[in-house]
Amino acid sequence: MSGANMKGCLFMLLAMAAFSLEDMFIKSAVEVVPLGYAVLAFGIGGALVFLGLMKSRGESTVPPDILSKAMLVRVICEIVGRSFFALAIILMPLSSASAILQATPLVVVLGAAIYMNEKISAAHWIAIFAGFVGVLMIVRPGPGDFNPASLFAVASTLGFAGRDLATRAASPRLSNFQLGFYGFLVLIASGGCLSLFEDNAFAIDADSALKIAGAILFGVIAYNALTIAMRSGAVSVVAPFRYSRVIFALILGVVIFDEQPDLMTLSGTLVIVVSGTYILYSRRLKRVIVGRS
Repeated sequence: MSGANMKGCLFMLLAMAAFSLEDMFIKSAVEVVPLGYAVLAFGIGGALVFLGLMKSRGESTVPPDILSKAMLVRVICEIVGRSFFALAIILMPLSSASAILQATPLVVVLGAAIYMNEKISAAHWIAIFAGFVGVLMIVRPGPGDFNPASLFAVASTLGFAGRDLATRAASPRLSNFQLGFYGFLVLIASGGCLSLFEDNAFAIDADSALKIAGAILFGVIAYNALTIAMRSGAVSVVAPFRYSRVIFALILGVVIFDEQPDLMTLSGTLVIVVSGTYILYSRRLKRVIVGRS
């Protein structure tokens, strides 16, 4: 493996580990702080960090391209993805929510075929179908083991996929720091909306404040590491390592939250990872896999 590919793979692993830790801190914080306020604080903290990074490079906080149609779609999809995934990780096991989220690249490919006229082979259609079967294995619609909160994870997958497609259509003149800044501004809006439906009476303690700070820290690390990863080496080599997120989430879920995923959940996760990895390894479709899961 070349040095560039090795660098990309290592940074992708770092990004996925950091995203999982971000989710863990948010899930832990909302045991005391209402979700809306936790997301609001997370958004403010992250936006301030990226604002500082933008200022250090002399970048504009309101670039002309930020008002484009693609960015408007990106903002809407980001709100949907972030809000519903935040609900998912607090209402269902972290490992299960993260596993469903791994279907995002499959939805991106499907969306590119429908809206961007990308050509998809029969083998890729089979892989997409298999990935969605994997999601159903985890969600398990119907009486019995169905968890309604899993629909939040499915909705977040659609939102993130839309964000990734919009990011591809966004102007290349927008820097990663500018996209990161506006991404966290969206979280402020999401947190504010969620807080309207929550009890305003709560007392934040030092432990919860540290957890939110931890979420901000690892969220910024994850975003930057992902950017470096996707710009290092071959996408077809680096991108499949994004599925390591489900492994990190599984470990944190078991160790921190005492989760015990059953055989069906683990099997569905494996189906999603295998089908998604197959598509990501395909150089023919590598240019439609863009942005964070």
